[in-house]
Amino acid sequence: MGWWRQTKITALEKSASALEWMAARRHRPPTDPSHLVTGLDGEKVGFFYLMRNGYTVVARRWSSNRVKGDLDLVAWQGQTLCVIEVKTRTAHNMVPAELSVDSSKRSVLRRLTRQYIRRLPGKTVPHVRFDILSVYLVPGQEREIHHFKDAFSWSDGRREWD
Repeated sequence: MGWWRQTKITALEKSASALEWMAARRHRPPTDPSHLVTGLDGEKVGFFYLMRNGYTVVARRWSSNRVKGDLDLVAWQGQTLCVIEVKTRTAHNMVPAELSVDSSKRSVLRRLTRQYIRRLPGKTVPHVRFDILSVYLVPGQEREIHHFKDAFSWSDGRREWD
């Protein structure tokens, strides 16, 4: 990725942070529980991480009226559609963040992805990859991002089509 693109992404990230800081200064009480705010912060970090690594992010928190839940980030890496689940933590626990994407969550992500693909133009189904981003926003430390590409596949050994 070129120098100019990196500079633009950094400027965009700093602008978003400045706007959030100004909004917080308006002394309005937070409306979301802290764990949801932490999750949104992690998704923002993941968004800029993907952009810096050449992905084209096309959706954030995408949801369907047919399936409960949402897709945190959807991006293209070349011809591959990447569905990225972001797990954010503010401390390093005994269990890594990525392990919280259990079989139930994977099943929901697959169903949501099928809904997303049905809305894409064209008749061909793109190659899809399921990734997990573990984001650690530990106070007083540099943020950590662990990207698990192809973290799971379309099935866990059984057919799950809607």
